[in-house]
Amino acid sequence: MSDRIYNVLFLCTGNTARSILAEGILRKDGAGRFNAFSAGSQPKGAVNPYALKTLEAYDYPTDGFRSKSWDEFAGPDAPKMDFVFTVCDNAAGEACPIWPGQPMTAHWGIDDPAAVEGSDMEKQKAFNLAFRFMKNRISLLLATPIARLDRLALSQRLREIGAAEGASIPHKAEART
Repeated sequence: MSDRIYNVLFLCTGNTARSILAEGILRKDGAGRFNAFSAGSQPKGAVNPYALKTLEAYDYPTDGFRSKSWDEFAGPDAPKMDFVFTVCDNAAGEACPIWPGQPMTAHWGIDDPAAVEGSDMEKQKAFNLAFRFMKNRISLLLATPIARLDRLALSQRLREIGAAEGASIPHKAEART
């Protein structure tokens, strides 16, 4: 068994909801095996309160989250990423920075829970659903024998995970390597 700790960056446009949920889930579930980070192409500057409420409701830590630019992870002093996952369709279509170290990339799109309008209950339901879909993807990642797969097989597995239940565009869940 490998003692290597992998760095994972989750990207979304605003870095307020889906990428925050993903970072929170992987921080806890992948502790000791993965370091989780999140960022946005156009960060809104504040984390959506429903994202934090959802993490707390499922007993995940809520401390230290902030909406930040992906530029923080593209510089020479940034942690070297092993994996970069886009979790919103807008970020998947944007020109991303060149990530040091050529990380594996894939699109794990999930519909934006922050875009749901309606009552507080309807908004919370959307965040709970996004949490469930993201947790399922991260569970599949954690079950993947990363160290035993070659780059091509791992890339295929990451695309399959991105096409799991809840994919915002199932037919376009492709890796961008």
